[in-house]
This record gives sequence, structure tokens and C-alpha cells, in this order.
Amino acid sequence: MLLVRVAADRSGLPAAVLFVLAGSALALLPVPTAPLDPDVVLQLVIPPLLYAAALNASLFEIRSNLRRIASLSVGLVLMTGLAVGVALDLVVAELSFAAALALGAAVAPPDPVAALAIGRRARLPSRLTTLIEGEGLLNDATALTLYGIAVTAVAAGGDVSVPEGVGRFLFAVAGGLAAGVLVAWVVRASRRHLDDPLLENALSLATPFAAYALAESVDASGVLAVVIAGLWLGHQSPLIESGASRLQTRAVWRLIEFVLEGYVFLLIGQQLPDVIADLDRYPTSTVVTAAGATVAVVLLVRPLWLLGLRGETLDPDGRPLSLRDVVALSWSGTRGVITLATAAALPLAFPDRHLLLFCAYLVVLVTLVGQGLTFAPLLRALKLRAADADERRVRAEARLAAVDAGRERIDEVIEEQQLPEDAARRVRQLYEGRRTVAEQRLVRTRERLDALDDADEDAVERLSSAVEAVGALRRAALDAEREELVRWRDAGRLPESSLRALLRELDHQEGLLSGGGGA
Repeated sequence: MLLVRVAADRSGLPAAVLFVLAGSALALLPVPTAPLDPDVVLQLVIPPLLYAAALNASLFEIRSNLRRIASLSVGLVLMTGLAVGVALDLVVAELSFAAALALGAAVAPPDPVAALAIGRRARLPSRLTTLIEGEGLLNDATALTLYGIAVTAVAAGGDVSVPEGVGRFLFAVAGGLAAGVLVAWVVRASRRHLDDPLLENALSLATPFAAYALAESVDASGVLAVVIAGLWLGHQSPLIESGASRLQTRAVWRLIEFVLEGYVFLLIGQQLPDVIADLDRYPTSTVVTAAGATVAVVLLVRPLWLLGLRGETLDPDGRPLSLRDVVALSWSGTRGVITLATAAALPLAFPDRHLLLFCAYLVVLVTLVGQGLTFAPLLRALKLRAADADERRVRAEARLAAVDAGRERIDEVIEEQQLPEDAARRVRQLYEGRRTVAEQRLVRTRERLDALDDADEDAVERLSSAVEAVGALRRAALDAEREELVRWRDAGRLPESSLRALLRELDHQEGLLSGGGGA
């Protein structure tokens, strides 16, 4: 896994694609390979991956683009699933419509991990990144609900009840929303009583599993519950987490994402022998027809749906969806582990299970490898790049506003608490740029050593009091800066990605404060 990641970083190729190719190569060698257990993937792998993605997403931007995201994550997923079901029902006589619909539900939801990784490196505009990210967070719930309806229909004799399907879908969505909000509320309330970053991290790690289990226990959408909990808690993070906890949580979740994403993409590649093992029972023409129709429908429905959205505004600024945007979004529809795990979860007695699994696997390979390798060159050819200068300007303006808020908070605290002027002067020097945090720490350390050398207990006590006063002022100022940045975010003036970058700067500054608060 580490070697593949190093190769991806040095070559510039998508890590997800290299993991799949490495897994396929391992599957062809006489070495043990890991089987894909759909229950393990859906219950233990998918919830933390979705939760980590939701924590890093922007609730404000998703809410601003909710109509477009809902069109992709609900309308497009349903249309893709139905189109695959109808096409296979027409061209493959051996398949029932309900069985074909189960395959359609499995291949309908894009897994944007590879596309987002490539897009961010290629500086894809944030308006498109938000759509891809929001679609990837919410489409799994739609697909898994449709999948459950189709599998139930096959077990009941092959009839798909539209009213029953709509009812199940609405209940799954409502239940998932309620479970996600409930778990997020409990976690937020619990964090008020925690001040240990380790405990807060443990709570964060448990959150996606709690949301998933609660929703699934009432037959609601577990993945939607996980996403809702992650979006809300990620949005609230600046208000409910300390800087130390936020830094530690971010590091932990980055490691989890690295390990789990590497694992699942290697796992996808290793399934090659299993998915082709039992195809001998089918005529070659049947296999080719079924696989070709599935891939063709998946690749065609997405751009056609997006072309229908060209008249829609893409963001609150009223910017329409251009043809270049349509092409880029069409090519971002890579499929991944949800598709393969869902297909592998079909009951062993399911009709034509091996044929359906092969079709799903081929869709994953074609989209993940084919589109994944060509997405970056496509973006360069389309000349779609983020406006870096505008983003840097907004970030600089927000940083200046935060510094002003910090200065004002210092003056307020000094006036209210009548703190020593020496402490106030030292903190003001940080904001006026005359002395850095490191320089302040160096001066304080020398003063402490001088006081200890003189064996003057009064001097040591005065110095300790001054250090505590400086630390209190610094923390008060940092809190004011965070509050100002959050106000900019909530007013729509600062993107979520910029907010998190600026918060990391403040968190690191707070981490430099010693236990006594000295700077």
C-alpha cells in the first residue's frame, strides 16, 4: 500500500487507479488474496469513509447548491438505475426486470474519490468540486434504497411495486435524516463535557458507526445518517472543538482515509478471478451484450442528464452550467467500492448473480481506470481552473479581519480585568508584527532562566504571573479570530476550505502556547 502511494505521488497518477491495477496484478499471482465481504465493506468501511468526507465538506455550499446536488444524487441515480434495468431487460432475455434493476442500482452511484483527488490537484473550480462532492455524499442512500426494493421484488416473484418503492424510499430518507441529526446532537452535547483531545477523538471515531447502526436498526438509510451527522458536526467544528482536538482529529481521520481507501481499491482489483470464475455457464454473446449494454448506459445517461441541466444556475451567483462544465462533470462519474460491494451483496441464490457481478465489475474498471487516467488531461484541455488569485485575496482579507478582531478582544480583556500592562504590551507586539511567537517564547525563556539564576522567588512568581496573563490574552485573541472567521463563513464571504486553512493556522499558534500559557 505504501509503495503504491509513493508511486502515485511521484508519477502524478491517481492513487485509486494504481491501487486497483496493483490489486489486479496481485490477483493474477499465486499469492493469497482477500475476498470482498459485502457486510464488512458496507458496515465497517463505508461509514468512516463517508463520515470523513462529510467532515471536510461544506454544509453551506451544499445547501446553496442543494437543488442541483439533489438532481444528481437522486434524479440521476434513479434514472441510471432504471435505464440499466430497462436496457438489460430488453437485450438479455435471461434477465428479469427486477434482477436487472438490482444491477442498475448497484452501478448508478458514482464514487468520486478518484475524481476529487484528481480535480483538486488540477485546481478544478470550487463550484464543480462542490457538486461532485455533494453528489458523492448523498447518492449512495438513493442507490441502496433502490437496490433493496429490487432485491425484495425478486424474492417476491419479480414484481416491482411502485407505491411500495416510493414509500420505502421516503421512509429511508426521513429515517436517515432523523438518525443523523439525533446522533450529531448527542455528540455535540457530549463534547461540552469533554476537554481531553483523546476522548474527543474516540467519540469522533465512534460517531459514524453509531449513526449507521441507529438508522439501519429501523430500516432507514444508514449512509444518509452518517453523511448528515458528518456534515453537521463538520460545520460546527469551529464552535465545539478545541484547537488541539481539531488538529489531532484531522490527523487521525487523514490516516483512516489513507488506510481504508487503499484497502478498498486494492480489494476491488483482487476480485478479478472471482467475478470471471463462473461466467462459463453463459454464452459469450450474452456476457458481451449484458456488459456492453450496462457500460454504455452508465456512460451515456450521465452526460444526457447534465445537458438537461444546462439551463439551471450552478451556484447562488446565477452562473449557468456551461458545456465545459457538463463535459467535466460527465467524466467525473467514476464508480468504486459501493458498486462492487452492493453487487457482491446479492444473495447467493439470486438469479444470474455471477453475470450481474461481472457487469458491475466491468463498469468499475472502465470508469475508475479509464476515466480516472484521462480526467486530468481532460481538465487541462477544457482549461477549467480555479480562480486562485480571487481565493487568495479573500483569504487574506479574512485573515486581516480576524487580526483586527483579536486586537479588539485584547483591549476588551485588558479593560475588563485590568491585566498587567507588560502582558498587554507583549501580546500587542505579536499583532503589530514586531515580534513573532517564537521570538516571544525565546525572550520569555531567557527571562525565566535569569530569574532562576538569581534565585529570586519573587521574580520567578512575577514572571509566572506574567506568563499566565500573556497566555490568557493570546487565547482570548485567538478565540476572537476564530469567531470572526466563522462569521465570514456563515455570511458566505469565506469558502469552507479557506476557513479550515485559516483555522489550522490559529490552532497551530495555540499549540505553541506552553502549559502556562506563555508565548
